[in-house]
Amino acid sequence: MKIEQNFEKIAAFQHLELLANQIVEGFINGMHKSPFHGFSSEFAEHKLYNKGESTRHIDWKLFAKTDRLYTKRYEEETNLRCHFIIDNSSSMHYPKLRDDQPFYQSKAGFAILATAVLMNLLKRQRDAVGLSLFSDQYDYYAPEKGSDRHHRMILNILEETLASATERKQTNTPKILHEIAEKLHRRSMVVLFTDLFQLSTDEKLITALQHLRHNKHRVIVFHVFDKQTEIDFDFDTTPRKFIDLESGDEINLFAEQFRTEYKTKVEKKFKELASSAAQNKIRYVPVNVADSFEQILTTYLVEKQKFG
Repeated sequence: MKIEQNFEKIAAFQHLELLANQIVEGFINGMHKSPFHGFSSEFAEHKLYNKGESTRHIDWKLFAKTDRLYTKRYEEETNLRCHFIIDNSSSMHYPKLRDDQPFYQSKAGFAILATAVLMNLLKRQRDAVGLSLFSDQYDYYAPEKGSDRHHRMILNILEETLASATERKQTNTPKILHEIAEKLHRRSMVVLFTDLFQLSTDEKLITALQHLRHNKHRVIVFHVFDKQTEIDFDFDTTPRKFIDLESGDEINLFAEQFRTEYKTKVEKKFKELASSAAQNKIRYVPVNVADSFEQILTTYLVEKQKFG
């Protein structure tokens, strides 16, 4: 399935919820051409009636139109609990955007819009949503709930995060993930957005992710990056000053002199992360901020299938 997104049209919207809805509507409209044909019924306010269920909530008006039995969904129904975790450290607010660039081309902006997009799906399915924001400390926590009021509250927090100035904040990902794991008492899907820019070892990170999987939680790690500069190291031939956004450390160098070595080390790092995640039954998904949100949405659908 190839979904073409009209980003110029989407960028005309300023409201995060409208942006997310526009993306989801485009995705759903293209689903009949995809391996997920049939999922579209899940996004309605109804669910297919299963033999043996009570007939009390069957929508007979809809039956008259479609000749198929559907039951109405209600606010208290929750099929899935999903907790989003967003890394809000200084390195996530890279690259620095020009005035003509949309907010979702930074790592933090991409993660926030991707969260709003998945929240849109979850809301349509009457599922419960929770949120954690962290940097060097645990900045915000909201438990999983399915009400419209709770959904709106989380969107407001995401919008405030986009609008707020970024201070120099480092990352203590393993420590925060352990704290979050202690708060998740009911089985949930856990979705982490981070650039994995951290001083701690990968071993500590995997141990923390293993803790998140406790109580049979399903964990997805979206590794967010800017491919052009952070992976391809694609800079011109002029000397540049590189600044660590979290520590403030600086180094001057010619990028082309180190590009090959840099790319080799980054590729090795990604392979090691993917291998460790797979061994621990954690879904690891590298995502480039220049790409569409199709990979985010399809990953969610695949993992939701496995969740039951």
